[in-house]
Formats: sequence, C-alpha cells, structure tokens
Amino acid sequence: MGKRAADCRPYGSLFRHSSPSLQGARRCSPTAADYKTEAPRLLRDFLSYHLNILNHSSRTVESYYLDLRMFLRFLKQERDLTPPDQPFDEIPIKDVGLELLGSVTGSDLLDFLDFLSNDREGIEKLKTRGDPNPGLSANSRARKLSSIRSFYNYLCKTVHLLEHNPAEAMDNPKLRKSLPHFLHEDEAERLLDAVKGPYETRDYCILLLFLSCGLRVSELVGLNLTDVSEDSVRVHGKGNKDRVVFITPEVRESIDDYLLEREAIADKLAPEDKNALFISRNFCRISVRGVQKMVEKNLLRAGLDAAHLSTHKLRHTAATLMLQNGVDVRTLQDVLGHENLNTTQIYTHVENTGLREAARANPIAHKRKK
Repeated sequence: MGKRAADCRPYGSLFRHSSPSLQGARRCSPTAADYKTEAPRLLRDFLSYHLNILNHSSRTVESYYLDLRMFLRFLKQERDLTPPDQPFDEIPIKDVGLELLGSVTGSDLLDFLDFLSNDREGIEKLKTRGDPNPGLSANSRARKLSSIRSFYNYLCKTVHLLEHNPAEAMDNPKLRKSLPHFLHEDEAERLLDAVKGPYETRDYCILLLFLSCGLRVSELVGLNLTDVSEDSVRVHGKGNKDRVVFITPEVRESIDDYLLEREAIADKLAPEDKNALFISRNFCRISVRGVQKMVEKNLLRAGLDAAHLSTHKLRHTAATLMLQNGVDVRTLQDVLGHENLNTTQIYTHVENTGLREAARANPIAHKRKK
C-alpha cells in the first residue's frame, strides 16, 4: 500500500470494498481479493457470475465468499478432511470439488447452523461487539444459510452440475422483530447543535445529510463532487443502484459552507481523491470508520446514548421523521433506496413531486447552523 493510503490509517482502513462511485478510492481488502487465489473453481465461477452477470457489488460478492468459505471449512473439518490440530481459520478450501458439494445434506446444514449458534473456534471474532450470547445471531445465521442456498441454486439451475439443493426447503432461523432505535426531533437537533471542533463545518454537513436524507454510511463516504446538484444528490447505493435524493435549500447551504473550506485544502489532496466530497484530516477521502467515530463523538457530546445509536440509526431517524410528517411509505422506499427498487424506478421517480415533498417534510432538513 502506498504512502498516501497508509497516511489515512488514523480513521481506519479506507474502502475495504470497491464501488463504482468510489472514484480513486478502490482499495480492496485482502479478503475481497483472496477468492481469486484461495477459492475452488466452482466458487470462483459463482462469485464471478454475481459480480459480472448479475452486477452485484463487490461488497455483496465478498459477503458471499466469506459465508461460503466458512461453510466449506466447516464441511472439511466435519468430514475429517483436514488435520485435527489445524486451526479453523487456516483450513484451505481450494481442493473442494463437486463430489463433496454434492454429498451435502440437510443434516449437514443443521450441523453448520448449530456450529454457528455456539461459541466455537472461528466464531468468537465474528460476534457483534458487546453481545453476551454465544455464537452468531439469528440474522447472521440466516444470511449464511441464504448464501449457501444461492450457491446451490447456481450449481443446480444455472450451470446444471447438481440436481438437488439441500438448502431449498430449509426454513431460515426465526428472526426477532424489534423496532429500530432512532432520535426524536429534539434529540436530532441536540446532536446538530453539539458539533464543535476544527472539522465542525464538515461534520455538521455530514450529520445533516444523514438526518435529512437517510443515507447509508457507505453511500455518504462514496459521494463525489460531481454527485451534488443544486437541489439533489446522486447516491450510489446497494446492489450498484443509483438514486437521486432531493435536498432542501438549508442542506444545500450546509454543503456550500463545507465546500468553501474544502476548496482551501484542494491542492493537498492525492490525485485519486480529488473528486471525493468529504475529506479526512489526512487529506484523503473520509473512511466509513472515520465517519462512525465522528458520529459517536458527537452523540456523546450531545448527551445521547452512543452505545445504542450509530450512523445507521441516523438513517432510521430520517425515515421516522419523514413518516411522522406525512410522507407515504412507498415514497419513503424510493428515498431510502431499499432493495425492491429497480433501475427503472430510479429514473421514473427523479421528477416525482413526492420525493421533493419527502425532503421538505423532514424538519431537520431545514436546520441552519447556528
């Protein structure tokens, strides 16, 4: 890694996952690239199919790889195909072939879910920080089972190498339904009013975008100068889907205030980060972890519960405030870019009055810096 990238480490590693919107910030993590050399051919083809044919994001492909790598390691361990003293995280999977994959049964999958549910080697490091329960959560187990189901669907229905999908009829782990944490309007204002320090203008602008537009943190750090228009922001979301989010004059004013400060450091930016909207203290594109730390710091400064609030909870806050102020659910789905949106909907709703009303209906979007 070059010196410029290394200089950005104080805010965490930059953009572990590549994304078309992260121009100049395509730094892949080791795990994202490992599948090209460590995965068996069948798995590499499956991942390539999702990346190049289904046009899924590199983040989605990496998630598939990590889930399936764990399953294949477990499978080799259970079938005594690896030395008994070999650490789980070091079990190679490149030799896994169609014979082993075709021998998997529903019982094997239940054993794997049991493995995930208990505090076993290779699981502890994947647990959510502060989670007192052993093993992985039901959400994590459901995602891994979904990855396995998708892999076998590919082997059975796309390339026709197997006839039976052992995960096809298996139910997902039952998920606990809970209401998301979010800030009330007065708490959101307290958070904005609490912003202080040398990066006050930038941090205020970031928080206002979260609270008014409901962006994901990955979407926010991926914003480029060219994504900002007079009354809207083009967002590159999950699944490589672009959408337009309208902003209020107050939000645009906050962006303009920040752009004045950004202009003063433009000559210090690395060439690959010249187009990045939000810049870190090290003069490169701000990282996801950098934003998370900034949000946590300002939540604490505002006297809010940083342990149960996060960048994603700010997204929930924006959604809740819009709903509370008259935005219909269908319009809100468009604003947030939920997975059921397709490319056609993105373009047909660009001029939708409902989207503009969604931006105006959120009271935080009219907040001006004091």
